Amino acid sequence: MKKLKGKLFLIVGPSGVGKGTVIALLKERHPEFDYPISATTREPRLGEKDGVVYHFVTKKKFEQMIKKEDLLEYAIVHNKEYYGTIKEPIIKALEKGKTVIREVDMQGCESILKVFPKENLVSIFLTVPNKQDLIDRILKRGKLPEEEIKRRMQSAEKEFAKGGKICDYQVPSLTGKVAQCVNEVERIIQKETE
Repeated sequence: MKKLKGKLFLIVGPSGVGKGTVIALLKERHPEFDYPISATTREPRLGEKDGVVYHFVTKKKFEQMIKKEDLLEYAIVHNKEYYGTIKEPIIKALEKGKTVIREVDMQGCESILKVFPKENLVSIFLTVPNKQDLIDRILKRGKLPEEEIKRRMQSAEKEFAKGGKICDYQVPSLTGKVAQCVNEVERIIQKETE
C-alpha cells in the first residue's frame, strides 16, 4: 500500500440510528469529501438505485469479491445478507489526500480497525437515547415482521455495548435534531483533519 495522505472517517452504529441521514447531509454540505459506495446482497428498498447508495450484487458475485480480496471488510448482517466495503476507491482517494466518509456497522468497524493504519482512521459511533427510539425509526422505513425487528434489536444491543469502547467518538443522534448531530460530526472531521 502506498503512503496514505487522507483520512477515513467511519460513521458507525446499528440499523436505524441515522448513519445514512448524517451522510446525506454531509454530502450536501461537503461535496469535496469522498463517499464510497458499499456492496450488498440485499434487495433494493423502494426508490433505491444500484450505484447510488449501494452496489446491489448477487451472492455469487459478492463471494468472488471476497476471494479476490477486493473488500476492505465484509460481514453477514442480521444473520442474512452480505455487506462490504470495496477497497480500491477508498485507497485511491486516501492516496490523493482526500477525506473519505464511510458508513459501517460495528462488525465492519471492527474489521477495518484491525487492518487499517490508525493514523488514517477515525471512528464515530452514533447513539440514541433508548431502544424504543430505534424501533420507531426502523418501523418508519416500512412494515417489518416481528422476528426481523427482534433480530435488529439483538444486533443493536451488541453494537451499543461495543461502540463506546472501540470507537474514537460518540455522537448522539436524537430524533428531530439531525442538524445537531451532523454539526458535531463536522466538528470532529475538522479537528481530525487540521
